[in-house]
Amino acid sequence: MSLSKQELFDRIRRDSWQQQLSIRALSRKHGVHRRLVREALASPVPKPRKQPARVSPRMEPYKKTVDEWLRADLEAPRKQRHTAKRIGTRLEEEFGVKLPYTTVRDFVTARRRAISEEDGVPAEGYLVRHNAPGADAEVDFGEVWVDLSGQRVKCYLFAFRLAYSGRAVHRISRSCGQQAFFEGHVHALGVLGGVPAGQVRYDNLTPAVSKVIFRSRLREENPKWTTLREFYGFSPFYCEPGLRGAHEKGGVEGQVGYFRRNYLTPVPRVATLEDLNQQITVFEEHELGRRIGSRIRTIGQDFAREAPHLLPLPPEPFETAMTFEPRVDRYSRITVKMCSYSVPVRFIDRKVTVHLTGDTLVVFEGRREIARHARLPGRGLEHLVLDHYLEVLLRKPGALDRSEALHQARAEGTFTVEHEAFWSMAQQQLGEIEGTKALVRILLLHRHQQHADVLAGLRAAVELSTCNDDVVALEARKAAQIAGRAPTVAATPASPDQPGPLDPQLPQVSHLTPRRLAKPLPEDARPLPRLEQWDELLQLRRKDSS
Repeated sequence: MSLSKQELFDRIRRDSWQQQLSIRALSRKHGVHRRLVREALASPVPKPRKQPARVSPRMEPYKKTVDEWLRADLEAPRKQRHTAKRIGTRLEEEFGVKLPYTTVRDFVTARRRAISEEDGVPAEGYLVRHNAPGADAEVDFGEVWVDLSGQRVKCYLFAFRLAYSGRAVHRISRSCGQQAFFEGHVHALGVLGGVPAGQVRYDNLTPAVSKVIFRSRLREENPKWTTLREFYGFSPFYCEPGLRGAHEKGGVEGQVGYFRRNYLTPVPRVATLEDLNQQITVFEEHELGRRIGSRIRTIGQDFAREAPHLLPLPPEPFETAMTFEPRVDRYSRITVKMCSYSVPVRFIDRKVTVHLTGDTLVVFEGRREIARHARLPGRGLEHLVLDHYLEVLLRKPGALDRSEALHQARAEGTFTVEHEAFWSMAQQQLGEIEGTKALVRILLLHRHQQHADVLAGLRAAVELSTCNDDVVALEARKAAQIAGRAPTVAATPASPDQPGPLDPQLPQVSHLTPRRLAKPLPEDARPLPRLEQWDELLQLRRKDSS
């Protein structure tokens, strides 16, 4: 077993003191030179090894040139300064020499630090911030990729982190716009059960800041954002623009990366973002048992001490949804935030009401919901539902084949291979126009019968080689009875995955039946009705007719 030099020195000194061995005997016993024995007896600590000065003959002719480039960088914009890779590229382009990247990198790293010291560039230093319980918090957005219904999409992770305890609340949305920003705050404050009494630190996000006043901490705020923060009663603190201000909310900057690496890797696969947000709630509960750095207490224990210092929440949550009243165009579309969404064709050229949240767009005609879409991220996109155009397709069946609504239905999987097989058979038997009309009549069945039942009816119709929509409807009802469910959509209770008929933010109709059942009515003491007098009337009528 090899010994370190310090251990060897200790053994030599111990043997010399205990056994009174000579230098020659110590040299023989430990198998080292007498010079090393004398060195160990002279000092208990070995002399540090001399680091040889590294010389790079290939870099030597170009050191002055690289120094000039690095000194010029002191006056250049931060994002347009030389990197080691760029310096290596310039040396190759201007001098025709290709140096190893590590050679250039080591020289640039050492010289950049030395040049900064020679020119008196002040060192960047930081101070540890004191965090009082319930006082400060930090907010940030981070990008995250999600396999949503089989398609990989870019989403955004909202993080709200208390500075004292490190308790963080997260929420994933399709965008980082104003609705997602507001909904993240409402969700986070509701989970925490209170409002920070100090400052909440932010980047200069567009949903909150309309304009940054040059070289100052003053900001022109978005009016709706001002309404939200005054509603909850917290004070914002806006960091310096760009990377210079990242350290001012370093806790949440690191929190976003930590949460993404530990809980969203590998890329999560979910059907809806609501499912993923429910999983995130479980992840946050697990985080309560974690200790941050060298802290003695866990996040949950620190939060238990911090929670009583938070300000109370308002009695009702802030209304985050935006309301619009667009007009439906001749293509049965509405345009909201530079994206287009379809509505049923019977509402063409009429105004409708739109409730827009961070993830959902709900369309109302009066108080009746007529369409619901997932909010599109980006601009210039459109989402068309084939069911909204069926009445037009009955009159214009030739428009179905090349329609964008059909293309999107195929991509989403709502227009299945069963529909394709029935359509092909119907066109062969009835012709292109009448066959397409038969398909449209089948698509209308989806409004009244379960999707899986209609598919079963289509398979039966293809096996029987019939295009009769009554046969498809009958076979669909048989499939529903075999599966033990109601044959029509209206007769089945709404599942948790299906949207309800009305926006949950709107007032709902309250039924009186449960209240009556909760408090039994008194017994009815009235006598039962007698029918003998009615029999007498019948007898009188017979006498009159005779």
